[in-house]
Amino acid sequence: MAKSLRSKWKRKMRAEKRKKNAPKELARLKQALGTDVKGEAVMTDMGEIATVVPAAKLKKKTDVDMAEETGDGETMDLDSKRSKKTLLDEHGQYPAWMSQRQAKKMKGKRMSKKGGSGKKKKGIAW
Repeated sequence: MAKSLRSKWKRKMRAEKRKKNAPKELARLKQALGTDVKGEAVMTDMGEIATVVPAAKLKKKTDVDMAEETGDGETMDLDSKRSKKTLLDEHGQYPAWMSQRQAKKMKGKRMSKKGGSGKKKKGIAW
C-alpha cells in the first residue's frame, strides 16, 4: 500500500512542510529549554527543584554503590510465589498478562500430565 500517486504527493508535501517549519520548531524548543545565547541551559532554577550533582561525581559511583546508598540492599521480589513452570501463583491464578487461550492451553497440558482424561466430553450416551 501507500504507493499511489496521491500518497506519494502527500509524503512529499509533508517533507517540504517539515523543512520549512524546522527552524521555527528548533527556536521554540530552545526557548522551552531556557537555553541562553551560548547554547547552555540555565541551571539556577533547577537547583531549587532538584538536587544537582556534578557528572564527574556520578561517573565514579557504580550501580552497587548507588544501591547501598539509597536502600537497605534488598532485592525486589516480583512474583516470587509464582511457579516458573506453570506460571500459577499460590492461589492458582495465572498472570494478568496471559490470555484466556494461553491459560486454557497450559491447563490442558497440566491435566494431561496429571493423568486421566480430565473433563468428560458431552455427547449422546448410547
